[in-house]
Amino acid sequence: MSMRGRHLDANSMYKRGTREHGFDALDKEQGPERLLNGMGKDVGVPSWKHSLRHVLVATLSSFLYGYHLGVVNETLESISRDLGFHGNTMAEGLVVSTCLGGAFVGSLFSGLIADGVGRRRALQLCALPMIIGASMSAAAKSLWAMLLGRLFVGTGMGIGPAVAALYVTEVSPAYVRGTHGSFTQIATGLGLMGSLFIGFPAKAIEGWWRICFWASVAPAAILALFMEFSVESPHWLFKRGRAADAEAEFEKLLGGPYVKSAMAELSKSDRGDEADTFKFSELLYGHHRKVVFIGSTLFALQQLSGINAVFYFSSTVFETAGVPSESANMCVGIANLLGSFVAMILMDRLGRKVLLIGSFSGMVVAMFLQITSATSLVSRGSGVYLSVGGMLLFVLTFAIGAGPVPSILLSEMFPGRVRANAVSVCMAFHWIVNFFVGLFFLRLLEQIGPLVLNSIFGAFCLLAVLFIKKNVLETKGKSLQEIEIALLPSE
Repeated sequence: MSMRGRHLDANSMYKRGTREHGFDALDKEQGPERLLNGMGKDVGVPSWKHSLRHVLVATLSSFLYGYHLGVVNETLESISRDLGFHGNTMAEGLVVSTCLGGAFVGSLFSGLIADGVGRRRALQLCALPMIIGASMSAAAKSLWAMLLGRLFVGTGMGIGPAVAALYVTEVSPAYVRGTHGSFTQIATGLGLMGSLFIGFPAKAIEGWWRICFWASVAPAAILALFMEFSVESPHWLFKRGRAADAEAEFEKLLGGPYVKSAMAELSKSDRGDEADTFKFSELLYGHHRKVVFIGSTLFALQQLSGINAVFYFSSTVFETAGVPSESANMCVGIANLLGSFVAMILMDRLGRKVLLIGSFSGMVVAMFLQITSATSLVSRGSGVYLSVGGMLLFVLTFAIGAGPVPSILLSEMFPGRVRANAVSVCMAFHWIVNFFVGLFFLRLLEQIGPLVLNSIFGAFCLLAVLFIKKNVLETKGKSLQEIEIALLPSE
C-alpha cells in the first residue's frame, strides 16, 4: 500500500491558512503534495517511514488494552473455581468490570501526566501498573487480590490509549496521520485475539489462567523499554519551551529539509509561554466546550451503539447456531481485525467523517438484521443465522470507523495547549458510559427483551449518523495547526 496519497497540498503540511477560508480553501487546492525548503527548493513530502517505528512502539499500549479486555473471556470460569467464587455472578462481574473503574481513574489523570512528564514518559508509566496488576492477578489467592490486580491494570489501560492517541497524532506527518492512528485499533484487535488464543487451554489445564496473566507482563516491559529509545513529541517539547529539542525530534521524524517549516508552523500556535495558563474550566465553559461536547458525544454514541454487548455475548448467539464458543470468539475477533485493516487503508483516502458516517450506517443495517432475526418474519433456524450474520457485520463496520476514528479525531481537533487534558476528559466520559452500559445491559435484556433493546441500539447508531453529519469537521490531510485555525471561534 502506498503511504503517500494525495491529501497534502503544496504547503498543507506546515502552512497556516486563514480563518475565513478554513478547510474550504485548502480543499480547493489541487496538485501533488510538495513542500519548499527555506531556499525555495522543491523537496516533496517527508517519508512516513521515519515516524512509523515510533508509532508501532506506542501502539503496544493499545495491544495491552485489548489483551486485558479479553483475558477473562475464556479464563473466568477457571478463575472463579480456583478462587472460590464460582456461581457468584456479582463477583464474576466485578472481575470483568473492575478494570473499567481503574480505567476511568487513569483516563482522568492521563492528560496531567502526559503534559507533566511528556508523552514518552507517560507511556512508560502506563506500563508500570499493567506489570504490577498483571503480576498480582496471576499470583492471586483470593477474589480481593484478583480485584486489586484488575484495578491496577485498569489504571494503566486508562492512561495508555489516551496518551498513545496523542503521541501518534503529534509525531505523524499529516498525510498519513489517520493511517498511523489506525494502528492503535489494529493493535487492540490483535490484543483481543491474542488473549483468546492463549486462553483456549484454560478450561482443560488447571491453573492455566495464571499463565495468561503472566504473559501480558512481557509486552508491557517491552513498551517501557522501547519507549526509552523513541522520540518525544515535538509539540510537547515546544510547549515546554524546549525549541532546540523539538527541532532535533522533528529531524528524526521528518528529515532535515522539513525542520524549518515544521518549527515555523508550530510557533504560530503552540506557544511555550501559554503552557501554564490552561484551566479545566476552559473545557466546560470556554471556547473549547463545543469540541469537548462533540468528542464526549461521539464516545457516548460509540458505547450506546451496543458494541460491548456484542463482544460480551457473542458466544451465546453462536452456540445457539451450533458453533463452539472458541470458534465464535475467533470469528468476532477476525471481523474486528479485518475492519481495522480496512480503516487503515481508507482513513487518509476517504477521511474521518466519511468513515464515521459509513461505519454507523453499516451498524444500523447490521442491527436491523438482528432485530429481524428476533421477529416472527423468519423461521427460528433462519433467524439464528441472520443474527450471527448481523453480529459479524456489526463488528466489522464498527471497526472500520466508529471504533478507531473518535480517538484520532479528538487528538486532531484540540489545540496543543489543551489537547492532552481535553482528550483525557472525553476519554473519561467514554469509560463512564461504558461502565453503565455494562452494568444495566443484562437487566434491560431481561426486562424489555432483545427485540426492543436492539432497536434502541439501532436508534443510537442512526442518531450518530445525524450528529456526525451536522457537527463533525473533516481533518484528513490537514496539519494540526490548520485544524486549530479552522475551529477557532468567530470574534
